[in-house]
Amino acid sequence: MAIALFMQILDATILNTALPKMATALGESPLNMQWAVISYALTLAIFIPISGFLADKYGSRNVFLIAVSIFCVGSLLCALSGSLPALIASRIIQGIGGAMMTPVARLILVKSFPRNQLLSVMNFAVIPALIAPLLGPLLGGYLVEYASWHWIFLINIPMGLIGLILGRSLIPDLREQINRLDWLGFFLFATAVSGLTLALEFGSHVGQLNLAIVLAITAIVLLVGYFWHAKRHASPLFSLSLFKVDTFRIGIAGNLFTRLGISAVPFLLPLLLQVVFDFSPSQAGWFLAPIAIGAMGVKPLVTPAIRRFSFRVVLIVNTILLGLLIMALSLFKDGSQWVIFSPLMVVLGACNSIQFSAMNTITISDLQGQQISSGNSLMAVNQQLAIGFGIAFGATVLNMLRGRWQVETLVAFHDTFLLLGVVTILSGLYFLRLPPKAGDSLY
Repeated sequence: MAIALFMQILDATILNTALPKMATALGESPLNMQWAVISYALTLAIFIPISGFLADKYGSRNVFLIAVSIFCVGSLLCALSGSLPALIASRIIQGIGGAMMTPVARLILVKSFPRNQLLSVMNFAVIPALIAPLLGPLLGGYLVEYASWHWIFLINIPMGLIGLILGRSLIPDLREQINRLDWLGFFLFATAVSGLTLALEFGSHVGQLNLAIVLAITAIVLLVGYFWHAKRHASPLFSLSLFKVDTFRIGIAGNLFTRLGISAVPFLLPLLLQVVFDFSPSQAGWFLAPIAIGAMGVKPLVTPAIRRFSFRVVLIVNTILLGLLIMALSLFKDGSQWVIFSPLMVVLGACNSIQFSAMNTITISDLQGQQISSGNSLMAVNQQLAIGFGIAFGATVLNMLRGRWQVETLVAFHDTFLLLGVVTILSGLYFLRLPPKAGDSLY
């Protein structure tokens, strides 16, 4: 799981600092490169639902090894892309591999350890992967500055080979008795989430608002259609019984709303630094590195903090703090202020780490039996949707401020950070719905 997470997180974080240089090489505006990120996240959200089915039917080891292989092929195709459409298509292939890679690894951990060890095991498994956010921005910056952007994808291949070698000997071949895949439910769900993401994107462009509204309405109708279908299907893609578990229902919704603000920041900050403040890619990477340092440093403290204060208190307080930190980015008005903002980046990374560990663990804490596979997949889908929605939402707000209302670029970034912070703070209030003793069985 650590290797799978490392590859995926490195791929995401290395890309953010490289986007402006990639845009120049591909003849695109840096502020229009969000689809290089969104296409990958959306592909994950679409194909993750079948990862649990494939792992249960064909074996966790086989599916994991095939997923790593597809991810590596997609990475090679990304490196060979000569245009933004070609890059987006290659990212989709890469995303198909990623959709089965990390969720299957997480599923193996959930099935292999007793429930009272789950929080500690999950926390331990992601520690090596936290190196990726530290290396990603720096490596991406230096590669595009001194080599070429193609190498940010090519470095996935040797890591994938290591994953294949270790996976063959370490991963158990777990299987389950399962029903046939709900293909109609898969179609309804995949089409709906694609429509919502496209609606956000087109809504930011002048003259395409009507298309965005049509896409949004269509997506909502398809989602309603999925719920109608799921109520009547014997084995739906995602069982609606999952939402009868309070911690799962609250965790899923809180995860989605909270990440809307959090997910846009890693995309917007490198753009602000390079497009507005004229940072080099490597300088932008060094500015973002403290986020990873904070995330790594706080990991050993997450479990003790939750044991002392409870999931409910930690999630409410931490989400509000995250919102305030995002709003504080609107005070960043000059590149020379990086010394002042570096400590803020450390705290931001620490709060991100606490948030993700707490949200992910509480979401699956009370699931039982076959609910685990389905719930694990839906949680992973939800995370990727939130990332895609968050980036699309942040890019939409920024582009509307600049395009529709002709706001100066720096002010548009500041206003976007303020709005994202407010959204994050409001999302924290949703965790008030958690029972005071939610998750107590985990420790």
